[in-house]
Amino acid sequence: MANRRIGLIGAGDVSVVHIEAIHDIEGLELVGIADNDPAVLARATEATGVPGFASAQELIGGVHPDSVHVTTPHHEHIDPSLTALAAGVHVLQEKPLAHTLEEGQRLVDALAAAGPDAPKVGICFQNRYNLASQHLRRMLDSGELGAVNGAWASVVWARSADYYRAKPWRGTWDGSGGGLLINQAIHTLDLVQWLMGGVETIDGHVATRKFADVIEVEDTAELLLTHPGGATTSFYATLTAPQDRPVEIELDCANAYVSLRGGTEGGLTIRWKDGRVDVLGERSLTSGGRSYWGVSHELLIRDFYETLEAPEPFWIGPGESMESLRILKEAYRLSGVGPAA
Repeated sequence: MANRRIGLIGAGDVSVVHIEAIHDIEGLELVGIADNDPAVLARATEATGVPGFASAQELIGGVHPDSVHVTTPHHEHIDPSLTALAAGVHVLQEKPLAHTLEEGQRLVDALAAAGPDAPKVGICFQNRYNLASQHLRRMLDSGELGAVNGAWASVVWARSADYYRAKPWRGTWDGSGGGLLINQAIHTLDLVQWLMGGVETIDGHVATRKFADVIEVEDTAELLLTHPGGATTSFYATLTAPQDRPVEIELDCANAYVSLRGGTEGGLTIRWKDGRVDVLGERSLTSGGRSYWGVSHELLIRDFYETLEAPEPFWIGPGESMESLRILKEAYRLSGVGPAA
């Protein structure tokens, strides 16, 4: 893998796993950090020893990176990515693609307009790289599980009012673009639509059950997703639980019942109709990041750089990442919430 100079745009919480991966992957070098909060920027530059900049434009002009990692709040994703794209710089951006469909489409359109020689743009849906996710996708593709009759998925986690007060953008439509669906459950929505071949129709409702005095977005959601062929997924998510539970995805297939559990103690359990039981464990967590971010950021980042010279776009790009955004925005529309309602 060729040596790559990397700039980091946004030095908030999730940036820690990007900094760790850049440090641990041979051939990658962090050369600068940008953040519009001077205090946050000062802490990041002191911790890393690299120059700091107030904007993406200043960073790109100052240190000339080969690529940038965008780890800003949701509403600040697209502008720095477009700035990098216009400068011929590759982009690896945190989820979600954007806080609105319109913003996301700006990046999709800009990448298309840049043509086949455009820089690569990847979006961090790292849970697709989990061992369980990869193995389950291969089994579905091979046909050995048989037809999928239906599925269940859940994200049952705990948050507090202080979680939102610490970073108020998390609880607003203008800052986050939504609540738990776009911030926490989007990874599971992405896995469901990826494993099940897409989502054709959506029904459901979102609500604010616990934190209405702190946030304007939802903390609870229940959805019914219909996939090509007619199978459905019952999807439930909430941030009102007393403790985080493992993420769950379960598939009722013709030949087996499959249970996927998230987290470092999770994995895949396949209960075959003939009585056999196969179990695949998950990788252990070595990152300083939060456990619910999963264990596969480094794998996605490594793959992004190892395939950078390939002629085809990165497989989890803006177009692919619009799918989960469309699902959750339709749930908001059906519930009559959010700016687009």
